[in-house]
Amino acid sequence: MGDVIAAHDLLKRFGDLIAVDRIAFRVREGEVFGFLGPNGAGKTTTMKMIQCISPKSGGTLEVFGMDVDTRQREIKSRLGVVPQENNLDPDFSAYRNLLVYARYFGIPRREAERRADELLAFMQLDEKRDVLIDKLSGGMKRRLIIARALVNEPELLILDEPTIGLDPQARHLIWEKLRSLRAEGNTLVLTTHYLDEAERLCDRLVIMDHGKILVEGTPADLIREHAGSDVVEVERTQKAVSRLEELGVNYDLAGDVIQVFTDRPNDVARDLLEACRHEAAVTVRPATLEDVFLRLTGRSLRE
Repeated sequence: MGDVIAAHDLLKRFGDLIAVDRIAFRVREGEVFGFLGPNGAGKTTTMKMIQCISPKSGGTLEVFGMDVDTRQREIKSRLGVVPQENNLDPDFSAYRNLLVYARYFGIPRREAERRADELLAFMQLDEKRDVLIDKLSGGMKRRLIIARALVNEPELLILDEPTIGLDPQARHLIWEKLRSLRAEGNTLVLTTHYLDEAERLCDRLVIMDHGKILVEGTPADLIREHAGSDVVEVERTQKAVSRLEELGVNYDLAGDVIQVFTDRPNDVARDLLEACRHEAAVTVRPATLEDVFLRLTGRSLRE
């Protein structure tokens, strides 16, 4: 399989601010690729350059083997974009939104009607076909935006926070639909602040911060490399800290909780239970992508 997106030494400046700092990455055909990072990390700016709506300041960026500086129209015709915000037309029904959007791609009316019917069925919105946008729930609107992004049968689907603000049922339904798109051979690129979503959906991902790529790999490989297999957690007490320092075990502090990332959780948990004499609860859980994210980017709030 070839590369759908290839970036090398990619740079984006806004005046004196470097938003994307000489990064390199490749997205392969047929995979789900994720951009993760705190607010201001540069991931959304990178996505905008891929979409050809924000010109790069340096380096190279090719989509479908075409330069984003010179082949913008051709690239855009082969993309589907799911923005973070709801930008459906409130004056139209769900069905009409799809038909009107199809006009931008010059799709003949009969073909547009066929695709609209199929997409409403695919996203389980058949019964809402003639309902105005304001009458749809948040989950329905999100599913309709994804349906709209598929009207032109794109080769690359770009999703910015695809399940933001949705309840668990709506999130799982969208995950199911995105997995089915991948199974059909579609290439998906997404950003999300839901780390469990990235862990479930992404074949590969990058974690960015301050405009740079910190790590790249599969979720499982990144967890194994940067967090180990398990996390032992215990209340932050002097006894627990002293015992870990005696053993020479590295630990992280998460508020009033001590976290030990380890491949031998039973040994560490036993030592802590003995040291604390059961005065503090000790828990063991599998390491997650969220653990990796926080270890690499820190716990400080970003605005």
